[in-house]
Amino acid sequence: MIEGSPPRKWIASAEASSALYSARRPKVMKREKISELTTNRLSVYLRCLNELASAGIKTVSSQELAEQFNLNSAQIRKDLGYFGEFGVRGIGYFVDDLREHLTKILGLDRPHRVGIVGAGRLGTALANYHGFSKSNFTVVALFDNDRDKIGDHIGPSHIPILDVKKIEKVTREKVIDVAVIAVPARVAQRVLNQIMAAGVKAVLNFAPALLKARLGVKVKTVDLTTSLESLSYFLARPQKTQVVSARRSGSARKRPETRASRQL
Repeated sequence: MIEGSPPRKWIASAEASSALYSARRPKVMKREKISELTTNRLSVYLRCLNELASAGIKTVSSQELAEQFNLNSAQIRKDLGYFGEFGVRGIGYFVDDLREHLTKILGLDRPHRVGIVGAGRLGTALANYHGFSKSNFTVVALFDNDRDKIGDHIGPSHIPILDVKKIEKVTREKVIDVAVIAVPARVAQRVLNQIMAAGVKAVLNFAPALLKARLGVKVKTVDLTTSLESLSYFLARPQKTQVVSARRSGSARKRPETRASRQL
């Protein structure tokens, strides 16, 4: 050993500490276009990590995460790789740190205020849904054009039903940044136009209609009928085809991992 140089065990300890520190401070996100399917999976990963944190688990590998929640370990690593390097070889991911990063990536580290247009059965059911608050979403207003409903309040939070004509004014006052469309298809485009005029750029649409949004406005449509028809297609397939597909997908999941892929 050269005189004056630190002992080898000190160097090893410093390298290990540096690895842990770099894992907790991921590299800058890659400048690639992220697909909606990827962001949907990030939401699933965050939900799984929340369950692990509630159970007191501190670290988890991509393989363990995949096995416990029926996910794909290679897909997990690929999706997270778009946003930085989070894992540590031989350890995996720190659950609390990864939860924090995914929360920021999904924009859930700040509150979102939601306005629902349509105070019918679907709109009021959504307003009463308690799961929104867990993801930092709060329904602050419903809008309708029914004079018999305007002025009423919904649920234990007493969410007001307001005149849809006042949507622009209320959006500014209540700082609404997410809107939900729960109206019949024939008026959905008109409602979207009102929402865009009010300055809202994120819209969840439950109306079974193809809506045209201007540049800079994101509309995500949830079509329950299409989802049910997809299930109908599955039921209509011969049983033999279903079994073969299951075997193929199962064999694909059992492909041996490389040494590097087992580290996270």
